[in-house]
This record gives sequence, C-alpha cells and structure tokens, in this order.
Amino acid sequence: MAAPGTKRFDRSIVEGPISGAVWKLAWPTVLQNVIGGLQGVVDHAMVGHYVGYAGNAAVGVSLQIFIVVIVFVMSLYTGMGVLVARHAGADDHDGVNHVVYQAFLATMLLSLLVLAPIGWFAAPWLLDLVRAAPEVKAQALQYLRISFLGCAGTMTFFLLGGALRAAGDAKTPLRLGLAMTALNVLLNVLLIRGVGPFPALGVAGAALGTVIAGLTVSGVGLWLLLSGRLVVHWPTSQSRRIDWATVRQLFRFGLPAGLQGIAMNVAGVLLLRYIGSLAQSAEAQAAYAIGYTELFSLVTWTSVGLMGAAAAVAGQNLGAGKPERSAAAVQTAAGYGIGIALFVGALFLTVPRLLLGLFGMQDETVLALGTQLLRWLAVSGMFVSVALTFTGGLQGTGDTKGPLYISLVSQIGIPLGLLAVLQAMRPLQPSDIWLAILCGHVTRCTLSVWRFRRGAWRSIQVAPAR
Repeated sequence: MAAPGTKRFDRSIVEGPISGAVWKLAWPTVLQNVIGGLQGVVDHAMVGHYVGYAGNAAVGVSLQIFIVVIVFVMSLYTGMGVLVARHAGADDHDGVNHVVYQAFLATMLLSLLVLAPIGWFAAPWLLDLVRAAPEVKAQALQYLRISFLGCAGTMTFFLLGGALRAAGDAKTPLRLGLAMTALNVLLNVLLIRGVGPFPALGVAGAALGTVIAGLTVSGVGLWLLLSGRLVVHWPTSQSRRIDWATVRQLFRFGLPAGLQGIAMNVAGVLLLRYIGSLAQSAEAQAAYAIGYTELFSLVTWTSVGLMGAAAAVAGQNLGAGKPERSAAAVQTAAGYGIGIALFVGALFLTVPRLLLGLFGMQDETVLALGTQLLRWLAVSGMFVSVALTFTGGLQGTGDTKGPLYISLVSQIGIPLGLLAVLQAMRPLQPSDIWLAILCGHVTRCTLSVWRFRRGAWRSIQVAPAR
C-alpha cells in the first residue's frame, strides 16, 4: 500500500479500457523516443555537414559498438521493468521503490567499475573487429572513449525512464527526454562546429555533448525521485544496503534480455564486417549508418516505445491477475505499430534522396546505396514493428528467454548464415546485405507472434520484494 503523501499508481491501466491504457503509456513513450532519437539525427547531420561521410561512419560504427558493450547493464532494466510492473499492478509501493533502488545501486557499480575502464582500453580492438576504415577509426576512437567514460549518466537516464513507465508514469520520462534532447542539441551546436570560445571538436564534440546532457538530466531526475514528487520514491526509512536477492532476481529476468541484446548487436557488428568487405566499404558504412541506424529509427523509435507500453500494460495486468487484458494490450500496440511503419515506408519509397540529403549526403555512391537500402527497409518496417511489440508483451510478463532464442535464430543464424553462403559463392554485393536484414526481420516477427500466442507467460511467477 502507499504511504501517506505518496503519489498513487494509475489504476486505469488495470481497470479501464485496454486501448486507452496502451495509448496512455504509448504516446509519451513514442514521442520521447522520437525526440530522443533526434539526438542521433543532430549528431549525424552536423557531423555530415562539418566533417563529412567519414565522420558519419565513425558515429554509426561507434554507436553500434557502444550499444553492444552497455547492453549487459541495460539488461537490468528489463528485469526491473518486469518486477516494477508486477508490484505496481498489485498496488505494492514498497516493492516498486525497493526494486528501483537496487537497480540503481547495481547500475552505478557496473558503470563506474566495469564499463568505463574496459571500454576505454578495449576501444581500439573493438574498432579493428568491425574493420573500420582508417579514416573512420581515427575519429570513432575519440567518440567511443568519451562515451564509455560518461556512461553512468546515460545508464541512469534509461533506468529512471524504464522504472517510471513500468509504474505507469510515461509523462515524466517524456519531460526528461525533451530536456535532454534540447541540451544535447545546444551542446552539439557549440562543440561540433565550434562557436565563440568553444573549439570545433567534430566527432568528439558530438560524444561530449551527449555525455554532458545525460549526466545533467539524470541528476535532475534523481532529485525529483528523492524529493517525493514521483510515483517512485526512495523514503529516508528505506535501507540503503544492496539486497543481493533482489539483484539476482533482476538478473534472472533481465539477463536473457541482455544476452538477447548482445546477440542482436554482435550480429550488427558482424554485419558491419561484411559491409567492410565490400568494394566501397566506407561509402556502404556511411549509407548503413544513415539509412539503417538513423532513418530506419523512425520505425524502431516508435516501435520500441510501443514495446515499452505493451510490456508495462501486460505486466501490470498480469500482476493484477488479468492475463486476458495483457494479451489484448499487445495486439493493440501491434496495430498502432503497423500503421506507423506503413507511413514511414511510404516516405522511404517516395523521397529517399531528400531524407539522405538531410544528413549532408552528397557523394553519389553513398546516395545510390542509401536509396537502395531504404527500399528494402520500407518493407522491413512492418515486420520489425510487430516483432518488437510482441517482444514487449513477452518481456513485460516475464518471458525474457523466448526473445533471446528468437534473436539467436533471426538476428544471427538467418542473416549471417545467408551472407556466409553468398560470400562463399561470389563477392558480396550491397543488396545481399539488405536482403539478409529483411530475412532476419521477417523471421523475428513470425517467431515472436508464435511464442506469445502459446501463452506460457501466463504462469510465470515473481518473488515478493523484501
């Protein structure tokens, strides 16, 4: 139960119309993801205009590697989301507060003692692993090292957003996301091109701007949480010691999601190796960085937002003992996702060169490869959106192993296996890589829907918080 003066959970998520419950969490989350994703767009656009396509490739390669490395810590937030949603659905405030605090302690330990030092020293080797072109590697090394040193702010920002959304508050993460994007844009203007007393730092300035914005906004978010203004609160009476039983439960549900993320992003890194083997590798890496990492994010940003909404609504309703509402929430979120994917796909087919030009793409080879990629992604978008919303339903209800197995097949086995066969037969072409991406997305969609409809998630139990 809630202590006196504590902000209560929104019970309409487990009691009101299901479409309203999904939409209430989806629209702020989707909007936050779109606006937050503009940070990457701003990075790429400014880097493209002031550094060139080698700078775009450096940012794209660096982000792919960075995500692979931090995804282990991010797995905590999937486990946290499962537990927070269950406790919120059961109207257990103490359980929610305890779980979020333990996730924060684990985040700080891993970010400061593991990610920062390992990321700094491993960065050159990681760039060699993806066969980054020499002109790309020189700039990507700066971006990676700065990102790893300041990762605690980024991690805390994601923790706060995940905890609040799982507890039914999607508007506060939206406000924090707006503040972070605005600050990051301002810092990029100052640091990438250089303004007044600020030197032009290029790619390094893009990384530094993101780190400073993350640390600043995360500090504000923690202050709000400690002040008691949010539905999640750490009262002074709460124990400040680490609870290893809760941390183990975080990893019980989160680790499969982390391994899934590692598998997906390792697949992305290996895909970059295949791109690096093409005759025009730097141009293809730039096209991939803009077309897939940035423009296709118009689909993935919204779909990940819908995935978070599906996870929260499904998890809370399962915690409230209403599994049928959980299933209906996932179906509703998938319908929203398909509509958005169709709209974005139409843009990819009709104005591809205009979209690529927004990022300073002027090289004809890069434009041709990017246009070709966007045609394939116009089809992929629908499958990705459905796959992600059903993945949210699985993870939100506690079935985090299923998406792991599905990712191993769809993101590694299918696309990389196809490319290995084609490369053994003849030199690879860019269209071979775009085809492999589509095949992986179709497979992931099919298996995710099948797994959720089996219904094994209905019987998953969580231990009570101490």
